[in-house]
Amino acid sequence: MRRVAVVAITACLLSAACSEPPQKEIDRAQGAIDAARAAGAEQYAPEPFTAALAAMQQTHDAVQQRDYRLALSRAVDANDRALEAARQAANGKARVRGDAEAAIARLATTIRQMDERLKIAEASRVTGKDIERPRQLRTDADRALQEARAKVGAGDYIAAVAATKGIPERITAEIRTINDAIDARTARGTRRRR
Repeated sequence: MRRVAVVAITACLLSAACSEPPQKEIDRAQGAIDAARAAGAEQYAPEPFTAALAAMQQTHDAVQQRDYRLALSRAVDANDRALEAARQAANGKARVRGDAEAAIARLATTIRQMDERLKIAEASRVTGKDIERPRQLRTDADRALQEARAKVGAGDYIAAVAATKGIPERITAEIRTINDAIDARTARGTRRRR
């Protein structure tokens, strides 16, 4: 008899606990989703963030169907997934920030190398198209460097990396062209002196 009473009381408590939407858990999950979004999860951890949003939608669907146990389960799942998305976003953002800073440093270094080669080319009296295209690229590279730095300042690290993409390689190719022009000019000058 006592066992039947305990089961009946437990059933009543479970029934009462699940007779209303789990608003506290829903609010907690929504707060975690909002925090993940603020941490940049949409950009830096899209998979767990999308899963959190899907679980939250399932929570709302379960509430509409008055399946409050499922709503509770889905809200807890949405909260867990949102917390994971926020954690991954923080790690991803730090990684991409490092990538952006490395890309900026590399571009700045190649610009300095080009400046040195252009000075040598001018001292060697290399003129015309041999240095016209490298000078234009130098101008474009400087603009890209400034844009990348501004993007880092604004916290848009992915755009900062994109702003520098491929430019150091183009500069390296143009440095080879400048070196060839310097070598050709030096060879012509040596032949004339003889």
